[in-house]
Amino acid sequence: QVQLVESGGSLVQTGGSLRLSCAASEGIFRISTMGWYRQAPGKQRELVATVTSGGNTNYADTVKGRFTISRDNAKYTVYLQMNSLKPEDTGVYYCKLSLGRRDYWGQGTQVTVSS
Repeated sequence: QVQLVESGGSLVQTGGSLRLSCAASEGIFRISTMGWYRQAPGKQRELVATVTSGGNTNYADTVKGRFTISRDNAKYTVYLQMNSLKPEDTGVYYCKLSLGRRDYWGQGTQVTVSS
């Protein structure tokens, strides 16, 4: 069973930056698509960004130009660099590993942006 552990969430002021990390427990990380999702209170979970095993990235329109997803295959870790944070970025951020029809989720890390 793949385990994903997120870290880096915190309370930050508007305009600040955070870097989230997600470490996977197994080597299938290298051939998997990794993604970051977020869920605000009372809202559905939504895509933030994804990165394929080949390094292709995709971003939600709401974070383009502010967030950057990257991966380190040697460390089985995916990162989300978040800059110019806004109150609407507040939520629990989840990491997802996708391989074929299998999806694995982390437990989430809280990001709170104060105005």
